[in-house]
This record gives sequence, structure tokens and C-alpha cells, in this order.
Amino acid sequence: MKVRFAVTPPTEVLLDEFKFGAYLQACEELGFDTLWLSDVPLGPLGDPIISLAFAAAATTKLKLGMNVVPLGRNPFWVAKQLAQVDRLSRGRLLVSLVPGLGSPEERAVLGHTIGNRGEVIDSIIPLFRTWWAGEHVTAEIEGFSFIDVAVEPRPTQEPLEIWLGGIGPAALDRVARLADGWLTANATPTEADAGRVEIERRAAEIGRTVDPEHFGISIPYARTEPTEVTVAAVRKRRGTDGDISQILPVGGKSLKQLVRAHISGGLTKFVLRPVAGADVSPWFDELKWLADAVLPSQT
Repeated sequence: MKVRFAVTPPTEVLLDEFKFGAYLQACEELGFDTLWLSDVPLGPLGDPIISLAFAAAATTKLKLGMNVVPLGRNPFWVAKQLAQVDRLSRGRLLVSLVPGLGSPEERAVLGHTIGNRGEVIDSIIPLFRTWWAGEHVTAEIEGFSFIDVAVEPRPTQEPLEIWLGGIGPAALDRVARLADGWLTANATPTEADAGRVEIERRAAEIGRTVDPEHFGISIPYARTEPTEVTVAAVRKRRGTDGDISQILPVGGKSLKQLVRAHISGGLTKFVLRPVAGADVSPWFDELKWLADAVLPSQT
């Protein structure tokens, strides 16, 4: 199994045109497999598609991954933009489609105030795959009308894979039915292992397979004790006041133990996200610390 590590830059690096370029170079030199960006429409992170276009020009071997919220966007333009970034990066793009955080404010901005976000992703995935295969599409979706429309340029990768996340029954079923891989979050090793087993069971039931090396998780971590605000945010996402050590590891030893537990449960792809700690280190020191902690396990 190929164990791979992706890293997410801190906000102050991502939005600085000088630091971001240096960060990308450091990621390649240290040996990380992938840079991973998230799409948070109402957050301060910018548009990941634009950031990865920048990263494509600034790197030569680093894979470029992102969560993309397709809701509220014209599917044609999203498919075209992703295909172009894949070409500009010479086939290094990784894509995970996500429905967003689901807050009332975000739903309003995206034009999805009702609970149909999963259904929209269900309908968008076949569109993307048809366009990326070079075929023409005639369809009506979410107020957009496509009449014999094709996407050019096409992606370099054939196929350009689509991963999905989530941990609930509907999300796991969607991965089994439609996705090329699974990137979950906020799950303990026991929960993630159970999710992987269910995806494989359901996929086999309908005559599909998901590559056993295409199961991963996004893990927030803190080098030092995290701030109370950070802990509260993680607890809120988990809906618990209990122990979150298997969700948010603190320190290198805990992070390595958690990664090993997930590997034992069949997960091999890891997106590591630094969160605010009580002690703030310069970004390169943080990145070098992370590389020393996890990259010996990369295969």
C-alpha cells in the first residue's frame, strides 16, 4: 500500500503571494506528496482553483489536491477550470467534491437553502465525467441549460478522478455508487475503518470497486497544546464534549500513533491540517517539524 501525506498551508501563507511560492517549494524539497486546499465559500481561504493554478506554475512534481464545493457554480465552468488546471499541472490534479459546511448563511449564498446538496453532487459527477471524456452533453441542471455542449481543453489524466467525503450512511452510499476514492474527516480510526468496510461492501453489492489505496482522511493536528477556540471548534463539529484525542492529535507522538491506527484500518492517504496552538512557530519550522514527524512513514 502506498502511504502518502498531503499538507494544508496556514491561511497567512496561502494568501501571501510571496510566502505561498516559498511554501510550495519547501513542500517539494521536503518530500510531501500533495498540497491540499479546501473550498470554504464564506471563509478567508480564497478560491482553491485559482490558488492551484498558481501552484501548478510554481511546482514540478507536487500533486495538487482540493475540496471543491460545486454548488452555486455553473457545472460547465467548474469542469472546464478543473480540466485546465490538470493540463497546466501536467496531470497532477486531485479533486474531491464536497457539499459545503451547510450553515444557513452559506446555503443562502450558494442558492441552496433546501436540503438537496447531496442530490446535486449526484447529478454533477456524471456530467463532469462525460465532459472530461470528450463527449457532448445536453442537460438541464440547477437552472443551467446545456445544449450539445463539450468541454475543451480536456484534462491530461484519463480519467480525472473524483473523490468524495462524508461519514454518514448517505455519504458512504454515494462514495460506493459514484466515487473513485473516499476522503473523510472528523472520524476516529474505528469509525473510519467501519466506513471503509461499508463502502467496499456496498460497492461490491452494485458491481463496483473502489481502489483499496483510495481511502483517506483529513486530520487536524497541533504541534503544541491547541487554543480553547480550536478545541471548541473541533468539539462542535464532532457534536461532543468528550475526548477528541483521536480526532485532533497534539504533538508528534500522538500524530504518528493516530496515523498508524488509521493505516491499520486500511486508510493510506492523509491530509494534515495545522490548527492554532498556544505557541506559534514560523511556517517553515512548522512544516519541517511535520515532515520529520510523518514522512518516514511515506512509502
